[in-house]
Amino acid sequence: MLRVFLVEDESVVREGLRDKIPWEQYGFQFVGDAADGEMALPMIRKMKPDVLITDIKMPFMDGLSLSEIVKEEFPKIRIVIISGYDDFEYARQAIVVGVDQYLLKPVTRAALRNVMLELKEKIGQDMGQKDHDYQAQFQDEMQAFEQFPLRRFFEKVLDGKLSVKEIYEEAARLSLQITAPCYDLLLFSLYEKEDQPAREDRERFMRKQDEVFHFFLRHPQYILFRLNVNSYGVPVEGERAQIQELVENGTDHLRRYCASEEDHMGWHAAVGEPVERLSMLPQCYRKASHHFAYRFILPDTHILTQESLKAYAADQEEKEITDVDLVQMDPEIIRDFLAKGTESEIHDFVVSYLDNIGHGLRSRMFRGYVFFNIRVAAATFLHSIGADPEDGRKEAGGTVPTVPDSEEDMYVYFMGMLKDVMEIRDGIDNRQGKKLFKKVRDLIDSQYDQESFSLSMAAEQIGMSPNYLSTIFSQNMQQTFIEYVTEKRIEKAKKLLRQTDKASGEIAREVGYKDPHYFSFVFRKLLGCTPREYRAEGR
Repeated sequence: MLRVFLVEDESVVREGLRDKIPWEQYGFQFVGDAADGEMALPMIRKMKPDVLITDIKMPFMDGLSLSEIVKEEFPKIRIVIISGYDDFEYARQAIVVGVDQYLLKPVTRAALRNVMLELKEKIGQDMGQKDHDYQAQFQDEMQAFEQFPLRRFFEKVLDGKLSVKEIYEEAARLSLQITAPCYDLLLFSLYEKEDQPAREDRERFMRKQDEVFHFFLRHPQYILFRLNVNSYGVPVEGERAQIQELVENGTDHLRRYCASEEDHMGWHAAVGEPVERLSMLPQCYRKASHHFAYRFILPDTHILTQESLKAYAADQEEKEITDVDLVQMDPEIIRDFLAKGTESEIHDFVVSYLDNIGHGLRSRMFRGYVFFNIRVAAATFLHSIGADPEDGRKEAGGTVPTVPDSEEDMYVYFMGMLKDVMEIRDGIDNRQGKKLFKKVRDLIDSQYDQESFSLSMAAEQIGMSPNYLSTIFSQNMQQTFIEYVTEKRIEKAKKLLRQTDKASGEIAREVGYKDPHYFSFVFRKLLGCTPREYRAEGR
């Protein structure tokens, strides 16, 4: 119900309007009155009515002065001026101030009713637009591509763990529109090259990252989701004739925004091959993932596709020992993969790395060189992450390591070694992550009720990138950072609503919301009722 406040210095008129008008029948609640503008102003600031009805001629502070101040502080309040003077100058000044209606005394019930119903309709239209704006703000805050359920859904789809029926059922629950004649998959990674970038460099990276994300989020043919800390997936859907163009638009967008930042930012993208069924996305993913693994071998090739890798693959087929490019056997490539890669990428990485050697692996002597190279890279990486020496010896395979007897054995050894080292890495990450996660939880618990609190602020205080914080948080909590903070705020608001008599706007500010209307929107979105209704239910 909309709230009305009345300011009128003539007590007979004031009491008549207050007591004789059926406000509730018109959809309004009469919340207060005052005899002049000076007395009214502090009451208006506290009650924040939707409509102010005020006389023009009053002592101490007249209606036009009051209206000017109210419009400055509360631009959404609708104002009705009542006056005993049919004076054009008064009307002109009222228009300048921003008054909505001008009524002449004596005010009849019919005239007031018409004005109030007209204002009610205008406020309703504004509220509809405001709800739309709040919905957009809410969705923006929740960052659809960050939502953990979306990430888990696509993990299961790309791993082939869902039937066609289950894919469409889960997609419906997530409100995803994924029906199209053709699909493809784009994978891309964005990361800061410096481990500890300067603040301005980090902010520049985040701006570029947001620009990349915004492109995919604003076009319905793309669905953006996070794969891991630095990598993202984008299923592309459309007509068969347009799917290649859509994919190229996506890679062109990445190149346009990232190429100029290569001194500070690393980036790569890989593309699968079009498929005509949603159930065939796993094979599209395998192809894209295979291409994506070459980012470690060919760091200067930023767009990895079947076409861009064709010439490289042809060069490797007949390669002998004398043709091997030793630069592409740099142990740093293996260390980089161990730092950034995932277990699911091991096979494709090993294939891309060893294919560079070609027939050179037929030589036992050269296999020995490669074997030693791999072990040195693994040992160096383990040392860099503070792995226990016992873990290192376990990876080394016991007491006396032996050179693989064949090319096939080299592939098997290399994949097994990478898997062992990644298990050690992930174990260390998990132990460190638990300590770090407790620090994050403590920080949220102490600051979530601050209006300026955000993922970026928390990341800066802890000393990590927002990307990394977002990832470890969702992995540990099965929900995003902002979802958790919002729940904390609403839980505190529920207690304050039931345990205190504080106004909803005051509670909004106490739990971190500057805009009380947006607080009410979020509250209703999560609980299905307004703060006022929730308080009433508990009494």
